[in-house]
Amino acid sequence: MADDFQRSVQLGLKLSKRIYYGKDPSMKPPQPPPSMEKSSEQEPQFLPTSPMVYAVVSDPIVVDNPDIRSYQPYVHGRCNPPALIPLHLYGIEVEVDCYLDMAFVNFTGTWRLHCVDGNRRCDCCLAIPMGDQGSVLGFDIEATGGSYLSQLVKVEDAENLDGSDKGEYGGFLKQNIFTLKIPKVEGGSKLVVKARWSQRLLYQNGELSLTLPFSFPVYVTPGGKFSKKQKILLNVNSGTSTEVLCKSASHSLKELKRQVGRFAFLYEEEVDIWSQTDFEFSYSVSSSAIHGEFLLHSPTPNDSDQKETFALYLLPGEAQNRKAFRKRVVFLVDISGSMKGGPIEKVKKAVLVYLSKLNQDDLFNIIAFNGESHSFSSSMELATHEALQRVSEWVSIKLIPGGETNILLPMNQALEMVSHERNSMSLIYLITDGAVENERDICNVVQDFCAAKDGTPFLRISTFGIGSYCNHYFLQLLAQLAKGHYDAAYDADSIAPRLQRLCRKSSEVILSNIEVDGLSHVESLTLYPPTIQDLSTECPVIISGSYEGKLPESLKVRGTLADMSSFVTDLKVSKAKDIPLDKVFAQTRVDTLTAKAWFTRSKEVEKQVADISMQTGVPSEYTRMILFQTDSWNHGPDAITIQGKEAYDKSSTLKMVRSQKIMVLQSLGFGFGDLIKTAENLPPGVIIKAPDTTDLLVNAAAGCCGRLLDRFCCMCFIQGISKLSDRCVITLSQLCGALACCQCLDCCYDLCDSCC
Repeated sequence: MADDFQRSVQLGLKLSKRIYYGKDPSMKPPQPPPSMEKSSEQEPQFLPTSPMVYAVVSDPIVVDNPDIRSYQPYVHGRCNPPALIPLHLYGIEVEVDCYLDMAFVNFTGTWRLHCVDGNRRCDCCLAIPMGDQGSVLGFDIEATGGSYLSQLVKVEDAENLDGSDKGEYGGFLKQNIFTLKIPKVEGGSKLVVKARWSQRLLYQNGELSLTLPFSFPVYVTPGGKFSKKQKILLNVNSGTSTEVLCKSASHSLKELKRQVGRFAFLYEEEVDIWSQTDFEFSYSVSSSAIHGEFLLHSPTPNDSDQKETFALYLLPGEAQNRKAFRKRVVFLVDISGSMKGGPIEKVKKAVLVYLSKLNQDDLFNIIAFNGESHSFSSSMELATHEALQRVSEWVSIKLIPGGETNILLPMNQALEMVSHERNSMSLIYLITDGAVENERDICNVVQDFCAAKDGTPFLRISTFGIGSYCNHYFLQLLAQLAKGHYDAAYDADSIAPRLQRLCRKSSEVILSNIEVDGLSHVESLTLYPPTIQDLSTECPVIISGSYEGKLPESLKVRGTLADMSSFVTDLKVSKAKDIPLDKVFAQTRVDTLTAKAWFTRSKEVEKQVADISMQTGVPSEYTRMILFQTDSWNHGPDAITIQGKEAYDKSSTLKMVRSQKIMVLQSLGFGFGDLIKTAENLPPGVIIKAPDTTDLLVNAAAGCCGRLLDRFCCMCFIQGISKLSDRCVITLSQLCGALACCQCLDCCYDLCDSCC
C-alpha cells in the first residue's frame, strides 16, 4: 500500500504541472530540488513526513487553477489508482501536552484545494504521520461541501448503521501513518483540519524525547505574498517533584513558565517556506540514583468507577556505569515460508548485531522454527569471538524460510534450556509473523512455568510481531506473563531498528523482581500492565492501577540488583496535580484488557474495553471510529460529543443516521491474527491481487511508451499535427478510423490512463 501511495503522489506531482498560476512569477509555488524529481519511485520522500492533505484525482480533466481558468488539453482515460496532488498549506498550529511518558498532540492545519476547477469537486485524503506507538484520537474537519466530526461507537452499532459507508474512508497506510478520506470538496475551497493523536516519549540515555512530524515538502508552500506563521506550544508535566533539565530542541523555543517538574515553551515564527525538519525536544530528570514517585488521583462524583487510581514510576537515574545482569539469551526465530525476503534478512541482521554486543561470559542460543525446530547448539554457548563466528555462518545456512509455524515446540525447548538458572537473567525472544491455533495453550505453559516454586526467578520472555497476520494480543499477553516487553513492525524497513530497541530495553536490566510494599494491603487492586517489569537503563518502569481502601503513609520499592543484593527505596506519595491519569494510561488499559478478553473469551471484559474506549477516545478492537457531517445535525439535547465528554447514547447515533451521512472507518485495532493467511504462508500483511487486463495494459505503458503517450496528450502534439501536410493528415485520419473499427482505441485509452 505504501508503494502504491508513493506512486500516486508522484503521479499527482506530474499532474500539478498542468496548473497555470498567471504571469506573476511570485504566484508559482517553490519547486522541489532536482534531486527529488530524478529520485526512484521507491524512495520514502513521497510518504508524508508531516500532516498532509491530497486531492484525489481520478479524472485529470478536473485539474486546473480555480482562480485563473486556463487552457487544459484534454487527457483521455482515468487515473487508476487515483493520483494524489499535495494541497497548498496556509497555516500550522500545534499544541502538545506531555505527561510522564505520553504526549497528546492537537494539530490545526489549513489547506486549500488549489488544483481543482472551481466548478468541480473531488475527494481529499488527509494523512497523519505519528510518532512512536501513535494512536488516533479524533478529527474535526471544516470544508466547503461538508463539515465532519469523528466519534467512537461500539462495533455492533457500527455494523447496524443503515445507509452508512463502511471501511473505505480511513485506516493505517503504515505502522504510524493514518489516512482519512474527506468526500466531495469544492475546488478552490479551504479545509481546516483539527487532528488529535497520542504518541510515546522515547527514553534513551537518561532522557525523554519527543519527535513531532513537522517536515513539510517544499511544494506545499503556496506562491504569493502572505503571512506564513508556524506555531508550537509545548507543555510538559513530568510528574516529579525534582528539577527537570531541558537537553535539546530542534527549533528556537521561548520559555513561558517553569515550576518544579513542569514547564511550558513556545515556538512561533514567520517563515518563507514551511518547516523542513521535524520538531524534536528532550529533557531529563536530574538524579544520580534510582528514584520515582507514587501519584494518586481521587475519582470525581461523575466517574462510573469510584476506585482510587494511581501511577507509579521508577527512573534509572545516571546508570551508565551501573552493573547489569549476566545474561542467558535464547532467540526463537520464525522461519516459516512467509518470512522469505526482507523480513528474515532484517531479523538476521538485528539478531547478529545484538549477539555481537554480549559480554564473553554471557550465554546464548538460537532456535529456528517452522513446523519443526532447529537449534544452533544443544546447550547454551558462551558469547566468545569463535562462537559468534560460528553462529553467523549457521544463521546464513539454516535460517532459510519454508514450511509451517509451530511455536509451542521451540518455546518448550527454550524453557528447558534456561530452567533452574537462578543467578543470571534468562531472556527468551520470540520473533514471528504468524498465528497458531494453540496460542492459549502456550500462554498456559508459560504461566505455569513462571508460577513454579522451583522455577527461574529471572525468566523474561519478550515478543516481537511482524505484519498483521500474527496475533499481537497473544504476543502482548505472553510478554506480560513473564515480565517481558512487546513490540511490532508492520513493514520490513522498521523490523531491524525496532527489534534492536526491544532487545536493548529488555536486556540492560539493573533492577529486577520489583515489588511495592503497601499495595498488598489494599482491596480490589488492579495493575496495568498486570506485572511490574524490570528497570533497565533503556526503559523506566511506569505502571498505573486502581484500588479500594487506604494506603499506608509511606511506600517502599524493593528489588534485586545485578550483584544479587537487595535494593530498597522510599516512594513519595503525592497528588497527581493536573495529570489526567485516566487519559495518560487509557491505551495501556485498553491493550491489557483486550489481551485478557481474548485469553479468557470474556464478553464482560470486552464490554469493559468498549466502555473505556468510548470514554477516553482511544480506539479498540470493540469500537469503530465514524465520521459524520455536522451541518444540520448539531447541538441537540441528546447530541454525541467527541472524546466521550458526554455519555454514549444509542438513540443519538440513530438520530445521526436519519439526519446525516455517516462514514465508518476501518478497524484501528491490531486484530487477533489470521490463521488462514498464516497457513498459506502469505508475506506478512501483504494482500495478493491478480492483475486484470487493464492492470497489464497500464503496467505496459509505464516505461518509454508512457513517456511517448505523455507527449500525445499535450499541446505539443496538437501543434505538431497543424504542421503536417493535408495528405498526411488524411492518411492519419483513415488509420484512426480503422483502429476504431477494430476497437483498438480502447487499448489506447487504457495506455493513456497510465500517464495520467
